[in-house]
Amino acid sequence: MVKIYVDADACPVKNEIERIATRHDLVTYMVCNGGIRPSRNDLIRLIVVNQESDAADKWIVDHIEESDICVTNDIPLAQHCLKKGALAIKPNGMRFTIDNIGMAIANREIMVKIREIGEVTSGPPPFSKADRSKFLNYMETLVRSAGKS
Repeated sequence: MVKIYVDADACPVKNEIERIATRHDLVTYMVCNGGIRPSRNDLIRLIVVNQESDAADKWIVDHIEESDICVTNDIPLAQHCLKKGALAIKPNGMRFTIDNIGMAIANREIMVKIREIGEVTSGPPPFSKADRSKFLNYMETLVRSAGKS
């Protein structure tokens, strides 16, 4: 049975994920460092990890399995999930794949180096209604394809 794992601390599509999980009867783990209200939905499991850096990421990597789905903006977490045969998608609907994760990691490293030398970067664009809609469409597609695996 496919499960959904959400890097939930700053995830802007938690409500949408809950609707999809309910529609497809999928257990979903909202993994966070705290501050998220538990859902009354029996399919949604709130996992609160310690405040240690990357504790939520580590929990997800330790528990995710092949064909499960991870929702995250964290590129290294997505890479770990892909290595385990899981699927990964950003809250804006962009899907991480074996074909594009290398470029995403390289771009991330370049941006880290640029910030280290003192350059000011703009960061990602603000989350939009179009991003939310794109996420819903692609997440629905991922859930259906994961269920066939």
